[in-house]
Amino acid sequence: MQSIPGALTAAPPGASPQALRCGRHQLDLSYPRVMGILNVTPDSFSDGGHHVALDDALRHAERMLAEGAAIIDVGGESTRPGAASVTAQEELDRVAPIVEALVRELDALVSVDTSSALVMRETSQLGAGLINDVRALEREGALEAAVTSGLPVCLMHRQGEPGTMQQAPSYSVPVEEAVAAYLAERIAVCEAAGLERERLLLDPGFGFGKTLAHNLRLLNRMQHLTTFALPLLVGMSRKSMIGQVLDRPVEERLHGGLALSAMAVERGAKIIRVHDVAATADAIGMAWAVCQEGREHEAHEENAG
Repeated sequence: MQSIPGALTAAPPGASPQALRCGRHQLDLSYPRVMGILNVTPDSFSDGGHHVALDDALRHAERMLAEGAAIIDVGGESTRPGAASVTAQEELDRVAPIVEALVRELDALVSVDTSSALVMRETSQLGAGLINDVRALEREGALEAAVTSGLPVCLMHRQGEPGTMQQAPSYSVPVEEAVAAYLAERIAVCEAAGLERERLLLDPGFGFGKTLAHNLRLLNRMQHLTTFALPLLVGMSRKSMIGQVLDRPVEERLHGGLALSAMAVERGAKIIRVHDVAATADAIGMAWAVCQEGREHEAHEENAG
């Protein structure tokens, strides 16, 4: 039965179809990987202000890598509900030194959580390997910046903007159909602009313009999105959907998050974006082992028949 290694390798020529080329790295997505969250903002909902200093950020990233993170996701603009916007230059000033240090000192595969064309351009030059955009390249100049970066891009579904997205969100069709329709449109836009399909990942956007009922239904039916045959990235770590179901504050949502991570893997997720790396790596490792056994059993039954 396949284990889940944590090591990254330099990208060789002719990488396998299940490997995502991320700058100088290749990321093997034949099994699920953990993306560790490194917010360098003063106001993120869970860890705002904890890792603003460069040394603190580096030590936290080093710890997450040791615990099994394959990717470090650096964010300089909070996207929590009601978050205030920041200028592109302010965001860049927050993230650029962190990205540069992570690449130079830890040789980490760094994802940049940004919607800003300026931040995409500059951090790709500093060695970032992935663009993670909650606005799916809709901001002015973002699509062009992503195309020229040469990096893979995660397109996320959302309804509305962070400041207002949780004010009575609603959908005229089932939420999974709305998410799929939006992502299909953004994929088409990206391909038309020259951003190759094999450079795209998809994020259903849990908590972004969705009620608790929307979030639960979306996870329950997430396999609907595997028909795109693109890697799925999910982020539910410490989110309000856990608090609403379990009546837990942010700092007590680990166990609920582990359950969601395991269910996401079962439904096809390949990257799990979390704050708590070590526990999540264990949870998805077990979930993956069970999923693999089921696939092996089905293959055996089919061959026997």
